[in-house]
Amino acid sequence: MSNNENHHDDTIRRVTEAADDIENKFVKQKALKNLLEHGKIMLEMVKDYAARRYREVPYWAIGAISLALLYVINPLDVVPDVLFGIGYLDDATVIAFCLRLIEKELEKYRAWKAKSGQDSKIVDV
Repeated sequence: MSNNENHHDDTIRRVTEAADDIENKFVKQKALKNLLEHGKIMLEMVKDYAARRYREVPYWAIGAISLALLYVINPLDVVPDVLFGIGYLDDATVIAFCLRLIEKELEKYRAWKAKSGQDSKIVDV
């Protein structure tokens, strides 16, 4: 396994370990609530990838999702979360940008979930 693959696997592991923290941040922050369902499906995709249930996603897409989700819980944001009113806008921007980047891959994942009977609350991007 190459060094890049080890780093990739480590990033995915960190996302799955922090899943509850990531979801809680989406729930608690007003700027992120509009992205809550998208964030949940992104998190489910990473979990299914890590569990080897869903591997039909390009390396770059799962990496982008993982990094975006880790950014949400990173205390060292570009705009610190403690700045009332605007502190979570950078988090929302990163997630929204990632959603646009991976839109087609997310559609494929949603179709797979529906077909495999694992359908959850799925929203359109």
